[in-house]
Amino acid sequence: MKANVVQTNPTQASSLKKGIVYAVLLALVFISAIMVVFRVFEYRHDYRELSAFKREQEDLNAEWGRLLIEQQTFGATAQIGTRAVTQLRMYSPPAAQTVVISLPMNSEKKQ
Repeated sequence: MKANVVQTNPTQASSLKKGIVYAVLLALVFISAIMVVFRVFEYRHDYRELSAFKREQEDLNAEWGRLLIEQQTFGATAQIGTRAVTQLRMYSPPAAQTVVISLPMNSEKKQ
């Protein structure tokens, strides 16, 4: 019996190798393109998150500034009261020396 031996032409073998190499290279280029898309997506997501954190930081800095001003205001109020008593000899009058003035209401003016 004769063995069935498949003989391939050298040009067929080299063209088959070239086809495989091209297919592998095409697959690698496609995978690389997909990876670039994912990296750009991650970059944009991270950039949006960074921008949100920066906005939050700016808001917190503004609130911190307002709180410092408020703290200085309350400290200044006590200091003003102390200076008024010590330097200007000011005091709150007793109830007997207090006079309350009430303004007439609008309906009484019309009559």
